[in-house]
This record gives sequence, structure tokens and C-alpha cells, in this order.
Amino acid sequence: MNIEIASVAAITVICYLIGAILKGWDVFDDRKIPPIMGITGAVLGALAFFVSPKIIPADDIITAIAIGIVSGFAATGINQIYKQARKLEG
Repeated sequence: MNIEIASVAAITVICYLIGAILKGWDVFDDRKIPPIMGITGAVLGALAFFVSPKIIPADDIITAIAIGIVSGFAATGINQIYKQARKLEG
């Protein structure tokens, strides 16, 4: 069970880093980054399911993709929490 939770967290971290890179490069408008993170998470969830179904808490590919999408959107949420906390400090 612990490896499953770690794999979900890993998808979130990977999506967060990809989002930070895209934002730093100014490749996309900021409004496009959340959907890109959702798609990235979906791909990573499916990839994890096919590479080793035991590392992701899903019994089928649809659930694996859904877990990936939620993880991708969680990365966006983490970024927003950080940004809002910085606004409160300054």
C-alpha cells in the first residue's frame, strides 16, 4: 500500500516540475498549464499502470488515468497554495 501512495505522490511531483518548467519558459499562457498538467498526469497514470500495475492503486486503466489526472491537478493546486501564501507574507 505504501508504494501505491508514493507513486501517486510521484506523479504529482513530476507534474509540478513540468508545470514549473513550462511557466519559467513562458511557452504557454498560465491558464493553459492546469489542463496540460491534467493531461500529463493522465499519461503518467496510464504509463505507471502498464509498466507495473502494482505500483498504482488502480484495478483498471480508467482508474489509473483518473488518479493521474487528479494528481496533475493537485500539482496545480499546490502551486496556487504557495503563491497565495507568498501574497499574505508580502
